Amino acid sequence: MRSVAINVAANTNEPGVRGPLFPDGSFEYIPIPESEPTSDPVPTYADLDLTTDLPADSGSRPVHLDPEFAEYASCERYTYGDEHGVKAGPIAELAAGDTLLFYATLSTDADRPDWAPPEWGAFLIGQFRLARDPLTGEDYRDLPADAEARAVFANNAHVKRDSFDARVLVHGDPDTSGLYETAVPLSTPAGGSEANRVVTALSADSGKGPWWRRPLRFDADATERVVSLEPANAARPHDH
Repeated sequence: MRSVAINVAANTNEPGVRGPLFPDGSFEYIPIPESEPTSDPVPTYADLDLTTDLPADSGSRPVHLDPEFAEYASCERYTYGDEHGVKAGPIAELAAGDTLLFYATLSTDADRPDWAPPEWGAFLIGQFRLARDPLTGEDYRDLPADAEARAVFANNAHVKRDSFDARVLVHGDPDTSGLYETAVPLSTPAGGSEANRVVTALSADSGKGPWWRRPLRFDADATERVVSLEPANAARPHDH
């Protein structure tokens, strides 16, 4: 069981704020705005009933609700699509039974947990255990109209766009996929830009430069360790 972790969710560019990390380690997942015209209705920020204060006039903005977590507002299943080759490439290399991990940069404040950095950090927020091999965009376009996979991905944000543009589509097993209740840090307590051992010791990434924007690859052994991590253990250094 291999895994890839990719960056998702709101940031200081879009829509202008990050989701918050709360004192108990829980968090609020905020999707990015939808940047393309859509042929099917999509939710707005107001539809998500968020607790986070967003920039003025954000309530009516449509959202790009991807990844789709079944337990989240306006979602039906566990699906994800991506049009960017830098992320779609590693995702397409996964197979049924592998894991797609999602991480986000979250804002922190003075009441943050002791394992969280000041101001902001990168944190794992959820995962999909793949129910099937990923579909390439070409595979999806070639599906017959009555194919079961079309129903599976019907609520995905890329499928709802006027022009379907995903290079890869992923479906998560509902029994082993979901948003985490508690975020798992990828940053050290010292600072958001400083990668902790999950990145430097378990992933194939060096942790140098803007690692929090890159896909992180984990082999089978590392994947087993990452998906079982508790937040405090993720932040705690140890010998390798």
